[in-house]
Amino acid sequence: MERCAAHRAPEEERRVRANAREYNEKFQYASNCIKTSKYNIVTFLPVNLFEQFQEVANTYFLFLLILQLIPQISSLSWFTTIVPLVLVLTITAVKDATDDYFRHKSDNQVNNRQSQVLIGGVLRQEQWMNVRVGDIIKLENNQFVAADLLLLCSSEPHGLCYIETAELDGETNMKVRQAIPVTAELGDTSQLAGFDGEVICEPPNNKLDKFGGTLYWKENKYPLSNQNMLLRGCVLRNTEWCFGLVIFAGPDTKLMQNSGRTKFKRTSIDRLMNTLVLWIFGFLVCMGVILAIGNAIWEHEVGVCFQIYLPWDEGVHSAFFSGFLSFWSYIIILNTVVPISLYVSVEVIRLGHSYFINWDKKMYCAKRRTPAEARTTTLNEELGQVEYIFSDKTGTLTQNIMVFSKCSVNGHSYGDVQDMLGHKAELGERPEPVDFSFNPLADPRFQFWDPTLLEAVKLGDLHVHEFFRLLSLCHTVMSEEKSEGELLYKAQSPDEGALVTAARNFGFVFRSRTPKTITVQELGQAVTYQLLAILDFNNIRKRMSVIVRSPEGKIRLYCKGADTILLERLHPINQDLSSITTEHLNEHRWGLGTPAVSASTPSSDHLQEYAGEGLRTLVLAYRDLEESYYRDWSERLLRAGSAPEAREDHLARLYDEVEHDMMLLGATAIEDKLQQGVPETIAILTLANIKIWVLTGDKQETAVNIGYSCKMLTDDMTEVFVVTGHTVLEVREELRKAREKMMDASRSVCNGFSYQEKLSSKLTSVLEAIAGEYALVINGHSLAHALEADMEVEFLETACACKAVICCRVTPLQKAQVVELVKKYKKAVTLAIGDGANDVSMIKTAHIGVGISGQEGIQAVLASDYSFSQFKFLQRLLLVHGRWSYLRMCKFLCYFFYKNFAFTMVHFWFGFFCGFSAQTVYDQYFITLYNIVYTSLPVLAMGVFDQDVPEQRSMEYPKLYEPGQLNLLFNKREFFICIAQGIYTSILMFFIPYGVFADATRDDGAQLADYQSFAVTVATSLVIVVSVQIGLDTGFWTAINHFFIWGSLAAYFAILFTMHSDGLFRMFPNQFRFVGNAQNTLAQPTVWLTIALTTVVCIVPVVAFRFLKLDLKPELSDTVRYTQLVRKKQKTQHRCLRHAGRAGSRRSGYAFSHQEGFGELIMSGKNMRLSSLALSSFAPRPSSSWIDTLRKKKGCEGSGAGSPGGADKILKV
Repeated sequence: MERCAAHRAPEEERRVRANAREYNEKFQYASNCIKTSKYNIVTFLPVNLFEQFQEVANTYFLFLLILQLIPQISSLSWFTTIVPLVLVLTITAVKDATDDYFRHKSDNQVNNRQSQVLIGGVLRQEQWMNVRVGDIIKLENNQFVAADLLLLCSSEPHGLCYIETAELDGETNMKVRQAIPVTAELGDTSQLAGFDGEVICEPPNNKLDKFGGTLYWKENKYPLSNQNMLLRGCVLRNTEWCFGLVIFAGPDTKLMQNSGRTKFKRTSIDRLMNTLVLWIFGFLVCMGVILAIGNAIWEHEVGVCFQIYLPWDEGVHSAFFSGFLSFWSYIIILNTVVPISLYVSVEVIRLGHSYFINWDKKMYCAKRRTPAEARTTTLNEELGQVEYIFSDKTGTLTQNIMVFSKCSVNGHSYGDVQDMLGHKAELGERPEPVDFSFNPLADPRFQFWDPTLLEAVKLGDLHVHEFFRLLSLCHTVMSEEKSEGELLYKAQSPDEGALVTAARNFGFVFRSRTPKTITVQELGQAVTYQLLAILDFNNIRKRMSVIVRSPEGKIRLYCKGADTILLERLHPINQDLSSITTEHLNEHRWGLGTPAVSASTPSSDHLQEYAGEGLRTLVLAYRDLEESYYRDWSERLLRAGSAPEAREDHLARLYDEVEHDMMLLGATAIEDKLQQGVPETIAILTLANIKIWVLTGDKQETAVNIGYSCKMLTDDMTEVFVVTGHTVLEVREELRKAREKMMDASRSVCNGFSYQEKLSSKLTSVLEAIAGEYALVINGHSLAHALEADMEVEFLETACACKAVICCRVTPLQKAQVVELVKKYKKAVTLAIGDGANDVSMIKTAHIGVGISGQEGIQAVLASDYSFSQFKFLQRLLLVHGRWSYLRMCKFLCYFFYKNFAFTMVHFWFGFFCGFSAQTVYDQYFITLYNIVYTSLPVLAMGVFDQDVPEQRSMEYPKLYEPGQLNLLFNKREFFICIAQGIYTSILMFFIPYGVFADATRDDGAQLADYQSFAVTVATSLVIVVSVQIGLDTGFWTAINHFFIWGSLAAYFAILFTMHSDGLFRMFPNQFRFVGNAQNTLAQPTVWLTIALTTVVCIVPVVAFRFLKLDLKPELSDTVRYTQLVRKKQKTQHRCLRHAGRAGSRRSGYAFSHQEGFGELIMSGKNMRLSSLALSSFAPRPSSSWIDTLRKKKGCEGSGAGSPGGADKILKV
């Protein structure tokens, strides 16, 4: 982002005087013009070229171009390099120009919006870009806020106005802002024109929820907070008009301050490619040195004898200097081992993969009308290599649609569904929901199943009344009454909305609010409470309170918050409630360690019960305040609010003071249901050997029960370890005991087997080869110690040995720290997925960030690399799109390096037969067009469309995902194999035609051997061989593949004959001298036999090797394809039998359940149930899969994976 204004020194404070442009201009504040574009017409070309040549590859090819302009060393025309380079630069420049055009268009659209500015006592229409700091502007309903404004007055009583902040934080609910009382009375333009107040406030920053400043006016000062500000990007709602003073404009606004660039992410293949390119360049230099030495020796020993008719070039006076020039000549000729088209092709393929994700109808959510979106094009293949998933819980695994489920009031629990006999009803035996027809204002969508709570309300239970009174008063919900009795609540969180709706249905209806009052209809009677103070919620306080004065004059504080915070702030008298509370905990508590709440209150037992059922809990309490105490506290609060420094700290201390010695009312339990398909998705991803860690801010019990619900945790697990230590020593001891238990169990299962395999270079230990399945649950306070430098390795070793990890009560920073820890030591690809603002740091830290567009706004989506609306789509994103992208990119790179080494190395061999003179085998037009025309489109088609198995099989066989995790398809070993194949092909490509042409003759008896005929033969052989090779490499044929492969061959012959035609020679006699050579050469049967022989000798060993590999050591995808063929044959046989009148099962011999354990039964490599035909073919082979063997070598597979017990366990699932 660039500013329209000139760069200025950082501000320490901002001073703004209303209606005084001349005064404000001396500070050189930024105007309201924004500029997100990078270029203009004048600067585009130089700036864009400068940026492009910062890429090492572009600079390298520019260097080659400069070399080619030196006649003494260039044996190729300059256009062989400049044509591809200009093509690449042009494509990139067009893309950049297009992106910048849309940025210009967006900037102009925003900057030219109209706003009403008060100038000289008159409202004038001005463009946004002309608004200045200190101006007073008028906003009308449904208008965007033009700049960061101090709200002065509005059409609503008490200076209120309502705004929507979706563009800032993604939240669509309305929020309220209020002018300070002294300016709220400035209702007309004449009064506002005379307003000359001065604001001194903080400098521009990106903190959306904080603002501190002071208004000085008429020798008084008034504190300002975020509640008095309207930020740019907000929309005015339900407010006829308002006036505001511009404090920050343009790039200084908080919206623009938050539009920083996301950290650029690169894939592991990118990093490997950079390494390989350096190696290739080193190889290129070595070849250049060898040929240069050969040239110097040849010139010294042989060339000196031919000086009469082969003199050295001007300036060359020795064989050594000739060799030096020859070195640079060969660097130019052999540079095609790293063609510039490689980088363009990679970007084109990635772009295609991104469009496939965007177009995938199976990842489209019709309910929300939200498609999947690839927000980056650089990470697609890394989706096929993910080993660790870090997931938020609320809104990611769950729906974040809250339902009031249960509550505890004065030691009595409500909400259990009971049958006619008073016993707890079983699932599916639910009676009719509670009838709320007595309440005309009840929400018809609300359902509750325990009638005893409504009976308590009707019988006048004072505790129940006070419970719902608190829920109707202690919140920041806005109420909108569209028609009589039709209430619409707009809450800042789904939890608040659910609680206020529950109070509404039970007779305590929140009707309306003003800045100083809250009106509640209590059992049909309207009651207005005076709102004295709101002690708002934040992530540190984890609670909110309101102080109200009842119509009787009683002052009471109502508070709701997290149990860990509120239970320690209760009055000691609350301990007596434990004597009248039944031990629900003993009936429902799960046996996973000590409870998170140790207070012995009745609600704490209920809290354990509710959390054990996976419900979200809050504790409710109140405190009566004396008038004198409140008056004194209120005065201190006012002084703290206007403190120039440390205002937040002063307020926090006062809040903490008043929120003590409270009386317990009860607790609420809200259900947040799992999203559809979450258990199945987690089960399949686990079978793909992806480890899933849940990082949540919820209670331990809630998180664990959600873990059981979504099948992360199962009853079949060997043990679930719970770490709850409060000190470093306690946490270290608990982690040590967990590791010892895993080691002991592993030794007992393995019966003394030792682990002699070398562990991988990643952080691994013998723990990663344990037998059994374990899970780890750790609390936030314990995690803080575990993440310390001296313990993080112990924590990681323990966690990575577990199948599932759940971190509870974690902060956003801790989420990012956990992800960074795994990235640092495991060197594995990580993916973070979340839906809220608290997940942004985790999403940005992981290799791949996925945002769920859910109920918590779009901040996670804006920070993500990929986004969709439901967690279940992650399965398709990874197992289909990710796996295919990785497969396609690997096959593309392998083939690309192969074809270019086969093409380039021919020059190397030819150097030994041309006196190392840097003469090329092919003509310069073939060299130019080889990578641009003849071989570019077929490999692009393979890179974009290829598949090894259909998408259904990718989902059904999750083990197919493992090659990507182990990086098997493209690594240094595969690279060297491709290079070796390319060198082998180049040897045959050169020496077979060379040997044939040595003694061959034409049909007329003339000698066949001449330079141009040899060049045509080698070039034709090369194009045919690489075309056949890509045909063998293509696993999924489409019409596009056929068109590109055979079309490229046709284009080669068409261009070849054209370049050797008489017409082109007449037009350009100096460039196309060899008239008719191609026609004459390719008319000779000997040439075609040579081409055929070369093709066969190059291709047959590859075909033979692949057949042997398929038969002796098939890959998992080969097995899957084979079993599908078996299925089809058996279905055909069954169909024939059925037509013959014999009754038979339609299930094939390879059928499996799609519900229970199907993936593990077939793909684990432990228990593959093949048909008889398949067994007859595969019987001699080892039973364990080759991937399992490799994983054991890397220390990543349990030693007991193939044990009989393991197989029995699979069969039970």
